[in-house]
Amino acid sequence: MVQGTASSAGKSFLVAGLCRLFLQEGLQVAPFKAQNMSNNAAVTAEGLEIGRAQAVQAQAARLAPHVDMNPVLLKPEADHRSQVIVNGRPFARLAAAQYQDAKAQIWGEVTAALDRLRSEFDLVVVEGAGSPAEINLKARDISNMKVALYARAPVLITGDIDRGGVFAHLYGTYHLLDQEERALVRGFIINRFRGDPSLLEPGLTDIEALTTVPVVGVVPWIHNHGLPEEDGVALERRTAPVIRPEAIDIAVVKLPRIANFDDFDPLAAEQDVCLRYVESPNELEGADVVVLPGTKATIDDLGWLRERGFGPAIERARLRGAVVVGVCGGLQMLGTRILDPLGIESSAGAAEGLGLLDLVTEFHRSKVTRQTQARVRALPGVLRDAGETDVSGYEIHAGVTSVSPQAIAVTGADGRALGAVDASGQVFGCYLHGLFANDGFRRGLLAGVAASRGKRYQPSDVPDADASFDRVADVLRSSLDLPKIFRLIGREFSW
Repeated sequence: MVQGTASSAGKSFLVAGLCRLFLQEGLQVAPFKAQNMSNNAAVTAEGLEIGRAQAVQAQAARLAPHVDMNPVLLKPEADHRSQVIVNGRPFARLAAAQYQDAKAQIWGEVTAALDRLRSEFDLVVVEGAGSPAEINLKARDISNMKVALYARAPVLITGDIDRGGVFAHLYGTYHLLDQEERALVRGFIINRFRGDPSLLEPGLTDIEALTTVPVVGVVPWIHNHGLPEEDGVALERRTAPVIRPEAIDIAVVKLPRIANFDDFDPLAAEQDVCLRYVESPNELEGADVVVLPGTKATIDDLGWLRERGFGPAIERARLRGAVVVGVCGGLQMLGTRILDPLGIESSAGAAEGLGLLDLVTEFHRSKVTRQTQARVRALPGVLRDAGETDVSGYEIHAGVTSVSPQAIAVTGADGRALGAVDASGQVFGCYLHGLFANDGFRRGLLAGVAASRGKRYQPSDVPDADASFDRVADVLRSSLDLPKIFRLIGREFSW
């Protein structure tokens, strides 16, 4: 089990890398995370929701994502309320205190999922959540040491040295654990180190003396490792790119409840694209493309857009020739009206959309969660070079959207309208997450933007995900004490 001294210490990244490394060593390995809190979700082949990070870890292990890998997913809707997904289906919308009470009921689902994985695979690599040393939450924790104790799993605790204070974090985490929990901690990993590891030697020796736990690895900072980030916390760490005049400038509005922002990683990987996340309307100045991403709270985030003044700013960008794109919740916002009479996502009941696309959305109790094949129509405007393209992705939405026939731009294999475009071909929206990972569509769209904006665009070879996992595994091979780690799982490591 990999636990962390804090959220975003690199647990998801390490588990993905270890899954690939163990797979390379001939083990049938699967990832597991009891409870994930993130609006970045994925859909299994069975149409069930799990955390995006566990889907990525499954990919690292060359497995199809399965709901047993993440039996509990919390999708924040407000500061103190989340939609609780259990075994891939909505369970309830609960305030934080209510969820603490529900954990006793949910724990049986967690252990059942873990037991099924353990019976099927040689090895399960478990990821913790946040920190195991949150003493205000430990009594009802179902993500960290309770899982380790249930499985009798050896624990590696990782700390992020890039944030500073890593030795204090490791020491404090260890000493806030109960004696039975400390007995399971078998190693520390220092993550995201920049510089000469030999400079850490005195600290490595001292932390082992203070805790009796060895440091089993110092993992370097890996620039552009190619793996998606787990949740929105990662956006806080991203530095804005240098905007090159000749490159396509894409501004993604960083909504408060932004979801599945890894949709845009393939765009950011293009050499002739500068992709940035913005929180102020003034930051849309000069953008060639304005993107409204997915969100867990469409009406509330639409209200946030209006309060910030994004509505007029998006219209000004459109009038000066910028392309406007919406994904999932962003598509819904671009329409004329959003109806939520049952209070599925908001107590507001209804809201006027931005009015840039001819469509109306109404929220229903049933939720669409499925992997989807679709086709993009060849239409004038930005879709001219991207049309007549088969695409794949996945849908996660409670909204049902009615699109006027002349505005339909994307259709599913079953004939459903999944995307729309305005009469000018300058405003486009689609329900498909993962749309930009389709090379033909992405390159055609960017070529259309470049042509309309007088920018340069030469298609790039976006890094292959499988090669990225191999690269991360190679880094872990050179930075972890693998003989010691393999002994923890009862195996000998052969070089």
